[in-house]
Amino acid sequence: MTKTAEPIGKVPFTRYDLGWVILCIGMAIGAGIVFLPVQVGITGVWAFAASVALAYPALYMMQKLYLQTLSASEECDSYAGIITQYLGRNWGMFLAVVYFFMLVKGMLTYSLAVTFDTAKYLQTFGVTTQLLSDNPLFSLGILCLLVLIAAQGERMLFKVAGPLVLFKLGVVVLLGIVMIPHWDLKNNLPSLPALKQFLIDTVLTVPFTLFSILFVQILSPMNIAFRKVESDPRIATYRALRANRIAYGVLVVSVLFFATSFAFALSHEQALSAKAQNISALALAGSVMPGSVVLYLTTALNVFAILTAFLGIYLGFEESIKGVVLNLVCRFIPRERISDRLISVAVCVAIVVGLWFWVQTRFSILLLQQLASPIYGIASFVIPCILVYKVPALRQYKSLKVWYVFLFGLIVCLSPVLKAMGY
Repeated sequence: MTKTAEPIGKVPFTRYDLGWVILCIGMAIGAGIVFLPVQVGITGVWAFAASVALAYPALYMMQKLYLQTLSASEECDSYAGIITQYLGRNWGMFLAVVYFFMLVKGMLTYSLAVTFDTAKYLQTFGVTTQLLSDNPLFSLGILCLLVLIAAQGERMLFKVAGPLVLFKLGVVVLLGIVMIPHWDLKNNLPSLPALKQFLIDTVLTVPFTLFSILFVQILSPMNIAFRKVESDPRIATYRALRANRIAYGVLVVSVLFFATSFAFALSHEQALSAKAQNISALALAGSVMPGSVVLYLTTALNVFAILTAFLGIYLGFEESIKGVVLNLVCRFIPRERISDRLISVAVCVAIVVGLWFWVQTRFSILLLQQLASPIYGIASFVIPCILVYKVPALRQYKSLKVWYVFLFGLIVCLSPVLKAMGY
C-alpha cells in the first residue's frame, strides 16, 4: 500500500461524501455535548479552555492516524480485523472486547440520560408535578418503548438520519445564539484557580471535551465504504480523510460556540444542581431560563441527541450480545435448531431488564463519563500509536504528532485515578 497522499487530479465532493460528513457529525452530537456545559460549570471556563487546547488537536491527529492505519491494510475489514492482521488474534480479541465495553458505556449513559431528562422535561412542561424518575415503573416503560422502536425501526432510522443530524446541528448553533442574552461574564468568568487544582480540573474536563466532538466509532465503517466504491485505494483514503477533516472543522466551530455560550450563561451553582439531579445542561436550562424559546430548543436538541444516540448504539449493542449468546448456545445446541426470533426476543428482554436495574442505581452520568475514559484512551489513542511503531508498513507515519497522541491517550486514562483519589 502506498503512502497516504492527496491523489493526482481533482476528486469531486459528491452527495455520498456529504452523507458521510453528516453521519460523522451525527455520531459526535450526543451525550458528550449535552453534558459538557455541566462539567464546564463545575470546573470553570479556564480548565475548559486548557482541555480544548489539549484535546481538540490530539483528537484530529488521532482520527487522521486512525484512518491512515486502516487504509494501509490490504484487506477492507473492520478495525478489529485489521488489528488481527497486523498484530495477531490476541490483539484482535483484546480490541473487540474494548469496543464492546465502549458500546456498554454508551448504553449505560443514554439509559440514564433518557430517563432523568425525560422526567425533568415532563415536570418543566407542567405535565407532572413530581419527577417520574423516582418511580421505577416510569424508567421501565421508557426503556421498553425505546428498545421496541430500535428493534423494529432500523430501516426507518437510517432513512431519517440525515435530516435529524442537520436539525441537531442547527439547534446547537441556534442555542448558542439564544443563550447570549443570558451571559453573566462577571459571575461566570472566575479568576484562575491554584495551579494544582487547575491541572486536576483540566484532566477531569478532558473526557467531556473529547466526547463532545468524537466520532472515531464511525471511521472504520466510513473507510470500508469508500474502499468499496473506489477502485483506487489512494482516492478512497483521500475521500475518507477529507470527510473526517470537514466534519471535524464543523464540529469544532459549532460545539465550541455552544459550550462557551452555555458556560457564560449557567452559574456554578446551577451546574452543581444539574449534577445532583443527574440531568444535562439542556434540561436544566429549559427549566431555569426565562422564555419559551430556550425551553423548546433545549427540549428539541436533547430529545434528538439522546434518543437518536440511544437508538443508534442499541443496534450495534444488540448485535454484539446476540453474537455472544449464539456463540455460547451453539456449543450445546446445533445451529439449525436455534430460533433467531427467540434469541432476539430474549436479548431484548435481557437488555431492558439489565438497563432498568442500572437506572435504579441513579449512577452519576458525569462520573460514568470520567470512569469510562480509559476505554477510549486505549482503543482510540494508544493502540494506533503502537501500530505505527510495531507494524513495518506504518512506520512511514512516525512523527512527534504520534507521541503527542500517545501521551494524550494516557492523560485521558487519568480521570478514574483522580476520581479514586477523591478529586
